[in-house]
Amino acid sequence: MAALYRVLSRTMPVAVRGSGLRAFSYQHIIVAKKGGQQNVGLIQLNRPKALNALCNDLMTEVNQALDSFERDAQIGAIVITGSEKAFAAGADIKEMQNRTFQDCYGGNFLAHWNVICSVKKPVIAAVNGYALGGGCELAMMCDIIYAGEKAQFGQPEILLGTIPGAGGTQRLTRAVGKSLAMEMVLTGDRISAQEAKEAGLVSKVFPVEKLVEEAVACGEKIANHSKLVVSMAKEAVNGSFELTLAEGTRLEKRLFHCTFATDDRKEGMTAFVEKRKANFTDH
Repeated sequence: MAALYRVLSRTMPVAVRGSGLRAFSYQHIIVAKKGGQQNVGLIQLNRPKALNALCNDLMTEVNQALDSFERDAQIGAIVITGSEKAFAAGADIKEMQNRTFQDCYGGNFLAHWNVICSVKKPVIAAVNGYALGGGCELAMMCDIIYAGEKAQFGQPEILLGTIPGAGGTQRLTRAVGKSLAMEMVLTGDRISAQEAKEAGLVSKVFPVEKLVEEAVACGEKIANHSKLVVSMAKEAVNGSFELTLAEGTRLEKRLFHCTFATDDRKEGMTAFVEKRKANFTDH
């Protein structure tokens, strides 16, 4: 992975003409297309001196990159990563230190962080090193979390006299259960990558140097399916976190029915019957 990061670090943080990316000039992230078919978008958080602390400008750039990949018909999945030392060590405390209640409440502070949750394409977090506070929350906003074997997850806001403010108390509890989530939030203690996997927070753990490669491979696998149907499947799974079982199964059934209005559903079933590989067109 060190080699990958060196390559990415030499990449100009400006969208490439003709790449399908909108022409933003990025200061805090590096954006690239990965995979054999260039169908996986990669966003690397790039504030190494601050351990990728999530300042307002960085999150704005992440949202811009996500929007570019969302609009790019070639892209079927997105990977968000950091460095080998830190995915993101938290929100930028210097930016928050002197904020008042009126500033936070009146300006709906951190609201723009939730943009990632509205992205229709699957987003994979590739977490190496520290994923603490806002970094852990950012990872949990993604659809899949892969972790490097030295990753650490935590919600240490209690040590700063505050609480998680970007979904930490909610998503962590849904992922690992009340007892572990309560322990992490109330003590500020961290858990390892292996503990996170055992608790259900991450799906797979890889050697540090293989992590981004494996996350991109997962993205490629997803991107080779019908992008239209993948978005439907993502919507159905996400519905399980917000709806009752009866409401969720109704949503699932309606989305299942919707697939029968697509060319890709017909192609997929026809290819299966004819014992050949499906050729999806995202229609």
